[in-house]
Parts: sequence; C-alpha cells; structure tokens
Amino acid sequence: MSILHGTPPDPATTTPPRAPAGPPTTSPTSRVPRTPTAWIGICATALTFAVLIVFMLQNTRSVEVTFLWMQGILPPALTLLIVGVGVAILAVVLGAARITQLRRLSRQRH
Repeated sequence: MSILHGTPPDPATTTPPRAPAGPPTTSPTSRVPRTPTAWIGICATALTFAVLIVFMLQNTRSVEVTFLWMQGILPPALTLLIVGVGVAILAVVLGAARITQLRRLSRQRH
C-alpha cells in the first residue's frame, strides 16, 4: 500500500532480502555443538564391560564348544568374548566399507 501511494516503506516493518541458500559458512573458530551422544556411548560401553567381567568371573568352568569344523574346551565367557570381538571387527569392516561407498558417491555428485 505504501508503494502505491508514494510513501517510503517503514524500515521497522520491512524485512531485508535473504541471501540465496548455499552451504553454510564456517570459520576456523566456529565450534561444533556439544551433544550427549558420546557420553551416553561411553557410559553404555563401561556398563557392558562391567557386566561382561562379572559374567566371566562367575563362569570359569570349561565346556566343550563345537562350531562348524572347530572344536575345543573353553570357558563359556571366553567363547562369548571371542564371538563379541569377531562381531565387532565385522561391524567395523562393514561400516568402513559403507562410509567409503557414501564418500565416493558424494564426491561424484559434486
């Protein structure tokens, strides 16, 4: 209405034009916001290790273990520890492969 009547617009009620959307600018001094995710993971890991240690101390008798072509006599806690480490290594390898795949895809698109 003010443009039609020839009066200048009120600077208090007008909004400045927005800059085009683009990648956010970061400076070397800008900080990443802190989240509790890392601390939750550390606490969960510490609790899991405490439970594992108690389990290992309570199950020291050896039992016969058979898996595919492998056989042996081990304490059940050691068997579970070996399986857990194997699963962790497999998860790291698969995760690293997926991250590498996503990085390549991201570089190809840019």
